[in-house]
Amino acid sequence: MDNGSKKDFENEFKELVKYTIPGYITGLILGSLMDHYGYQQSPIGQWAVRTLSGEGESIFEGIYSIKQRLKGAMGSMSEAYGWGKLSGMAVPWVIDLSSHLAGVNIYGIEGFYIPYFYALSDQIGANISGLYYLKKSENSWSKGAHKYIHHPVMLSSLLVIIIVPVGLLSARIIGFSPTTQTYTALETIAANLCWVPPVVGWLWVNYR
Repeated sequence: MDNGSKKDFENEFKELVKYTIPGYITGLILGSLMDHYGYQQSPIGQWAVRTLSGEGESIFEGIYSIKQRLKGAMGSMSEAYGWGKLSGMAVPWVIDLSSHLAGVNIYGIEGFYIPYFYALSDQIGANISGLYYLKKSENSWSKGAHKYIHHPVMLSSLLVIIIVPVGLLSARIIGFSPTTQTYTALETIAANLCWVPPVVGWLWVNYR
């Protein structure tokens, strides 16, 4: 990898990482305000808080990907990552609404999967999008898959997808319950480890 490509790759992933913090902050602010005004368990409030806390960065990353495309930039792993995250945003909304309609106790153990999808459905979309990007760049599914299993960003993304639901379920089992909007934001933020793969990407290009 030449220095120019390395710098571009590093800058792209650093730009993606910086989008995570505004989502966390706006989710916490909204949660605190809703608690203050007596909407601790408002379903609409929880939807908004979880969207900002778990998917706020996806909005910004999607804007980044659109900006890159409008600038005529060549496709990249981080751009594909951004498009994948944007495309997965609506999935948890459907899951959340369906759970409410089905009478699932969203504050109990059985509701642990709701924050998981808010936090990581976009990560799942990003992982799939990244795999497709590798397949496209290699012109082969087998070669793309081989590159996938040796790509630290893709592997760290897969690890996050696997371990987060275990942590969420464990927290619910030992008694945690998101009975306020602030708790809802904190639970979703804790599950939202979408910043890990971009950080791994930045470290990878910086120290390889």
